[in-house]
Amino acid sequence: MHAVGKDRARPKKSLVFSTQSTHKLLAGLSQASQILVQDSEDRKLDPTCFNESYLMHTSTSPQYAIIASCDVAAAMMEPPGGTALVEESIAEALDFRRAMLKVDEEYGDEWWFKVWGPDSFADEGLEQSDWMLRSEDSWHNFGKLADGFNMLDPIKATIVTPGIDIAGNFGEEGIPASIVTKYLAEHGVIVEKTGLYSFFIMFTIGITKGRWNTLVAELQQFKDHYDKNMPLWRVLPEFAAKYPQYERIGLKDIANKIHAFYREHDVARMTTEMYLSDMIPAMPPSEAFAKMAHRDIERVSIDDLEGRITAMLVTPYPPGIPLLIPGERFNQRIVDYLQFARDFNEKFAGFETDIHGLVKAEQHGRKTYFVDCVRGADEGGV
Repeated sequence: MHAVGKDRARPKKSLVFSTQSTHKLLAGLSQASQILVQDSEDRKLDPTCFNESYLMHTSTSPQYAIIASCDVAAAMMEPPGGTALVEESIAEALDFRRAMLKVDEEYGDEWWFKVWGPDSFADEGLEQSDWMLRSEDSWHNFGKLADGFNMLDPIKATIVTPGIDIAGNFGEEGIPASIVTKYLAEHGVIVEKTGLYSFFIMFTIGITKGRWNTLVAELQQFKDHYDKNMPLWRVLPEFAAKYPQYERIGLKDIANKIHAFYREHDVARMTTEMYLSDMIPAMPPSEAFAKMAHRDIERVSIDDLEGRITAMLVTPYPPGIPLLIPGERFNQRIVDYLQFARDFNEKFAGFETDIHGLVKAEQHGRKTYFVDCVRGADEGGV
């Protein structure tokens, strides 16, 4: 499954563009990335036009260390060494998945972390068909998919914590992923991204058996501490020192308090519905951004946002996907989520939900959130 590959037929008319995250999977410095282009049968790339478009989004003073790291990374991928490195990273990812399944079997009826992916895959080697997403599969819940439309990259491992099933139904108890990742961070394991009940790690060419064994061992240690309800001052000393109100709270207790808050507000349904709600464009993004640049905006409390036009990009973390872009209107579902985030952050300091685009201020001793909206814009228009 490659965008550009020597074994794939060239499209008849369309140029194919592929971006490579060199800074994530290879040895590139931070921000290093590459763009690959494949000509079609009837059309070739216009380098001048492409370069002009590219220069609109980059600096005229390039960082040559980043460019050099891209060259080094490309050279590293030359066969046979590059092929061996990639195959090794895939093999380690599969061994990690097998190890997690084995631990699950050893615990029997006790809870354990799951690795999101197919229920079974080849014992030896990598069969592409094992990782294809099919409509009839129960593990992904993506609904009807065209055959061959998408597949899961086995080196990208999403670890699922207990508390919610694939359909979004909450259990009586649960372990929000933010607690697990804070625990791992204090024990030297930094994850890529954290969701509500899942976190994400990648098996790049630098990940070895020793490293992922450390992750499995720390997850087992977390389970032991959780089952014994160890106090946070013992298992998260740095976090407890920063937030002393949690010192004597047990790990299981704080996990279930946050889980109960999520369940009470049905946060999985809330976040899904807000992303599926109508995003109504009221003006072009460039015009809304110009309003912000000229300070033709007003700071609006989140309680008064419905119908207002944002001048800011609004992006909740997780999932880190823009919810509104400048020029779109707030609806009630989005306002409900922002109010939930405010209440959650107030109740669980240190576990805050981060939302890019919110302006934080303190009023009457309470942290209040605002968004910069286009001045004079109401439900009837601008």
